[in-house]
Amino acid sequence: MANLIVRNIDEAIVQALKQRASRNGLSAEAEHRKILAKVLLHPPQKSFAEVLLSIPAVGEDEDFKRVEEDAPRDVFL
Repeated sequence: MANLIVRNIDEAIVQALKQRASRNGLSAEAEHRKILAKVLLHPPQKSFAEVLLSIPAVGEDEDFKRVEEDAPRDVFL
């Protein structure tokens, strides 16, 4: 295992880390490892709703009306 030294961390961040670690019953070092692993190895995925909402508006409903054609029913694609 490698070691990681992080310098010049704002005191508010250090206190927040210690508080979070305490709530989770972990040391600050173990909580730090947990946070790094979660963020770097398991990035959050977008939900289906978020993906749908990210699709740009490209036209009106009328632009996408289905055109029914008289196709033979016995043709298989």
